[in-house]
Amino acid sequence: MLAVLVAALGYFVDIYDLILFGMVRKTSLVDLGLCNGLEITSQACKDVLTDKGIYLLNMQMGGMLVGGILWGVIGDKRGRLSVLFGSITLYSIANIANGMVHSLDSYATWRLIAGIGLAGELGAGVTLVSELMGRERRGIGTTLVAAVGVSGGLVAGLIGGAFPGVPHPDWRVAYFIGGGLGLALLVLRIGVVESGMFHSTAAKKDVARGQFFALFTNRRRFLRYLAIIAVGIPVWYVIGIPFTFSDAIGAKLGLSPAPNPATSLFFCYGGCSIGGFGCGLLSQYLRSRKRALGFFLGGVVVSMTLYFTIGGTSSTVFYALCLLGGAATGYWAVFVSTAAEMFGTNLRATVTTTVPNFVRGSVPLLTMSFKAIAPSQGVIFAAVAVGAGTIVVACIGLWSLPETFGVDLDYHETDTPELPKATAVG
Repeated sequence: MLAVLVAALGYFVDIYDLILFGMVRKTSLVDLGLCNGLEITSQACKDVLTDKGIYLLNMQMGGMLVGGILWGVIGDKRGRLSVLFGSITLYSIANIANGMVHSLDSYATWRLIAGIGLAGELGAGVTLVSELMGRERRGIGTTLVAAVGVSGGLVAGLIGGAFPGVPHPDWRVAYFIGGGLGLALLVLRIGVVESGMFHSTAAKKDVARGQFFALFTNRRRFLRYLAIIAVGIPVWYVIGIPFTFSDAIGAKLGLSPAPNPATSLFFCYGGCSIGGFGCGLLSQYLRSRKRALGFFLGGVVVSMTLYFTIGGTSSTVFYALCLLGGAATGYWAVFVSTAAEMFGTNLRATVTTTVPNFVRGSVPLLTMSFKAIAPSQGVIFAAVAVGAGTIVVACIGLWSLPETFGVDLDYHETDTPELPKATAVG
């Protein structure tokens, strides 16, 4: 189906941009002169690069938080396709602009704008695919969107310098490539049709659509919303701290030379793509979203335990654990599908777009906690403590989630929301 292909490619470009920044973070900051007067290999320079890298990452994730709300509301009010066209246009322009910056402030500004644009892709794509496909197949469709899209991280790794010995373009050219891919994808989207469920809901003038604050005006709806957000936070903890800052953490684990964050993210996203397919197929086999999420959340615990205990054995072991940790976070596909299935058509795009972006938006809180704990307790303890907190929160959220496999999506959220019972399929 064209919608699946277009949504998958859109998310591919989305992930390419998100991960490219992690790949070129150090190179671009050095090129912009952040370490002027300091030896590149000195601890002082490393501290500057880590600090400014966190600042840029927080700007990007803050943009995604704002963009999640913006595009989610637009998706329910104006249609899913309006988001697919608008978001990719904005982040393509921002990507190109990122390749033209010459100061930290302009870099931060365009990372913020890129974050706003990137926020709409996954939620709108998953919402559209979920509504266009039948109950039996929608889990596979959304899994393909997320799992294929995640492979954009692999391309970002190759282009961004995951393997220093392999020729790769300058970091500015890498951003230009991302912007060009996004603009090219606009042409492919012309033939995609809008969701019939959206048209049906839009025709009912008495049904309020895209009311973001309606998520907070009913206790049960709010708790449902909070629970699904909590389940996804460990995914971006793994990406945002252990792997994005694998150089600092790996050095403390005893690795010399320290791991290359670009290489760590490359293996992480290779694992994510494998895990995405695996979790989606497991969910279909078990006929349960909740059980599949629980299985992979357990995998995150195992992979992170190994990361912090034996990750310093060798570079080979470390990168193998990056692959394993990425595979464990592959539950992202089922997580986003579950968010789409938990809410009615009049709020579905708002929820499915804001939920993953609120999870991504938690990264600044995670990195700030990491930075606050590290000076007194050390980098390793800080990373473990933050990770343990995300796991506890996710387990509580998962416990309270309803089962959504096979649920009928053709319903509206009302003042007294009740999630339709799952209907047996097949």
